[in-house]
Amino acid sequence: MAPPRPGRPGPLRPTPPAQRAPRDAAPAGPAPAAASATPQIQLIPASVEGALDAAEEAVDLLLDSGRAPGDVLVLTTGDPHPWATHELSFGEAAYWAQHDAGDDVFYADAATAGRATSRPVVVVAVNGGPEAAAATALSLAHERAGALLIVCGDPQRINGVLGAKA
Repeated sequence: MAPPRPGRPGPLRPTPPAQRAPRDAAPAGPAPAAASATPQIQLIPASVEGALDAAEEAVDLLLDSGRAPGDVLVLTTGDPHPWATHELSFGEAAYWAQHDAGDDVFYADAATAGRATSRPVVVVAVNGGPEAAAATALSLAHERAGALLIVCGDPQRINGVLGAKA
């Protein structure tokens, strides 16, 4: 426990809550339901070539801030993440068993992402591929993200894909 803050009498401070509700949220149960229905969306501008690196940095920051590895799903629209390529070399069954275990960050490409289940955080690297793959990945990511959707890529392309969907 930390010592009391200067200027604040009283007992030792308790640890802060893990998640705070928005200030204007209703005090009862509706806030969590609304949060799970509409994840917060963050856009990280990156070139097609830099989208995967930006996604990696986002994952590192999430893990460094205390997010559990099993909370994170990473989707790619172009070339698969090297981890996915490596793990698929052991066969589809072993690859998807790791997904089902849910105890580590899981990487999938847009073509196979439909099989992935929801996770609190979904990170999308728009790292190439056809527009249809980007549209599919972004739509799926929005459905699968419980609290946070992070999209890494060219903002014009992402907005174009999202605008075409709307």
